[in-house]
Amino acid sequence: MTKRKIGIFVGSLRKESFSKKVANTLAAQFPADFEVETVDLNGLDIYNQDFDDEGQVPASWTKFRETVKHFDAFLFVTPEYNRSVPAVLKNALDVGSRPYGASVWDNKPGAVVSVSPGNLSAFGANHHLRQSLVFLNVPTMQQPEAYIGNVTGLLDETGSITDGETLKFFQSIIDAFVVWIDHNSKK
Repeated sequence: MTKRKIGIFVGSLRKESFSKKVANTLAAQFPADFEVETVDLNGLDIYNQDFDDEGQVPASWTKFRETVKHFDAFLFVTPEYNRSVPAVLKNALDVGSRPYGASVWDNKPGAVVSVSPGNLSAFGANHHLRQSLVFLNVPTMQQPEAYIGNVTGLLDETGSITDGETLKFFQSIIDAFVVWIDHNSKK
């Protein structure tokens, strides 16, 4: 049986990003028959349609599009910047959705996890991201909702998440996502 390939997209470039730590914890909880890769968004050129129209596509776009088109599903882990999606994540969605008619996102299942050191759990970013995913035709898992608030209280002194109840909740997210992928994958 071929392993399913899952792309993880983290909306923060910071070295010690809370979202990266959550993404790494979630990645480790996929079943063994899944191949999980976190896609580096650092250095992805900002989208400008002129580059596609004029055949001057930056190498970072070509590499990104080639990488993403081979994934079977997507997990988005994002902080919230100014009550919305960080620019780096929105840019990745834009680059992958073009040129028109060649979207790498089309009809592949996804899930959204939002992460915040505050109580609101990046609710705004979670929902703004879902709006873009609807347009991009990414069937996005609805339950369990994954708003990870007060994340600094979940990290131990090494920056790892080791709390049993939190890990159990994270596992429920991944288990539901695996079912969602099976249900929404192209046959």
